[in-house]
Order: sequence, then C-alpha cells, then structure tokens
Amino acid sequence: MTRKYVLDLRVKILNALSDPTRLEIIEYLFDGERCVCEILPAFKRSQSTISKHLNILYEAGILDRCIDGKRTLYRIKDSRVFDLLKAVDVLALEQITQLTEAGKLLEVAINK
Repeated sequence: MTRKYVLDLRVKILNALSDPTRLEIIEYLFDGERCVCEILPAFKRSQSTISKHLNILYEAGILDRCIDGKRTLYRIKDSRVFDLLKAVDVLALEQITQLTEAGKLLEVAINK
C-alpha cells in the first residue's frame, strides 16, 4: 500500500464526514439499522439528495447496506466512527472553552 493510497483513503473518509447532513445520518443510525423508507422522512430532503449522501458514506466504508426485497437497509459498518466523532467533539469543546475564556478577558478589559 502506497502513501498516496493511504492519504486518498483518509481524504475519502474525512470528506464523507465533512457534511452536516451526512453527520446527521450517522447520528440517526446510531441505534441501529434503518430502511431508506425511514431515513427519507426523517430528513425532509429529496430522495435523490439523501441517496447521494448515503452512497458517499457507503463508498467511504462508513455505512453498510443490505437489500431486502424492495427495501434497502443501512447501518454503521464500524462503530469506531462514533469514537472518531467523539474525538472531534473533544477538540471542538476545547476550542469553545478557549473562546469563552477569551471572551471573559475581553469583557474585563472593556469594563475597566
């Protein structure tokens, strides 16, 4: 496996996770497998838009899908994606905390 291949895989996965709708889909699937017929009404977006997002997540290896007759079921392929999102949340919280502290310093400076 070449370095470029590894970098391309990282980009593919991170790009798949970089869209708010796709993150919402991942959160929606946290409790388990769902049919597209359940996913579509939950997001109030067009069928083609949701299908596109589901396919991007599938192609990135984040989702798994199973066709059961006329139903297409999606599930999280590897629950470690939630660990990754939790790590991102920790980074975001640290940034929010720093901004809050900076805001407090500015308030003190303004009120002098």
